[in-house]
Amino acid sequence: MLAIFHKTFAHPPEELNSPASHKGNKKPKLPQETLNEFLSAHPTNTFSINFGDAAVLAYVQPHSHYSPHQRLFCALDDIYCVFMGSLNNLCTQIRQYGLSKGTDEAMFVIEAYRTLRDRGPYPADQVIKDLEGSFAFVVYDSKSGNVFAALGSDGGVKLYWGIAADGSVVISDDLEVIKAGCAKSFAPFPAGCMFHSEGGLMSFEHPMNKMRAMPRIDSEGVMCGANFKVDKYTRVNSIPRVGSETNWTDWNNNPPHY
Repeated sequence: MLAIFHKTFAHPPEELNSPASHKGNKKPKLPQETLNEFLSAHPTNTFSINFGDAAVLAYVQPHSHYSPHQRLFCALDDIYCVFMGSLNNLCTQIRQYGLSKGTDEAMFVIEAYRTLRDRGPYPADQVIKDLEGSFAFVVYDSKSGNVFAALGSDGGVKLYWGIAADGSVVISDDLEVIKAGCAKSFAPFPAGCMFHSEGGLMSFEHPMNKMRAMPRIDSEGVMCGANFKVDKYTRVNSIPRVGSETNWTDWNNNPPHY
């Protein structure tokens, strides 16, 4: 899959951008170049949808519906989701949310996102932590321009992100696509974490701890986009807000409370 979001809408950590990207022989590409190469690599079974200059979503349709690492796409009420992997407790989750039995993982993620967006009763980290299985997803809310992405903690699905030539954010499960499009400004998306274009990067496994950028040097000795790890020694320290004042994306200033 491939998701590209203009820098106006998605605000990734600054440490993901490496100054070395613009100094070497291989420089980052513009989003349209990366998209064209992705579509060319999969000419017969690729689906893509473009949102003007704001965003583009593309994914390769799976050859089998029974693959353990399925890829799904869903759109509902101007919310779009690309989902990879599977949820072991999907049946439990759809019952909890009152959804129909035919709901797949991508549909469920959209409903969970809508619940969070409309200020549901649960903090975002708890909603994602309740998901069991190997999974990754990217959600784009075209009405608000918000981006919401997460990667499961078991390592069963890989996800990468980087910065394109114009500063756009590129997210993909294909490492070669990321390397070609982002040069040195890329890194693995951290497992057990979620990202929101307003709330930033957060560990849903350790929501009370801040994320820390760790310098990453490649085999050529060049500084690349940083890895992000949970900082066990630095905790979010503020008084949680409740009720109508709660903003589910204000993770740094509104820590979870149970």
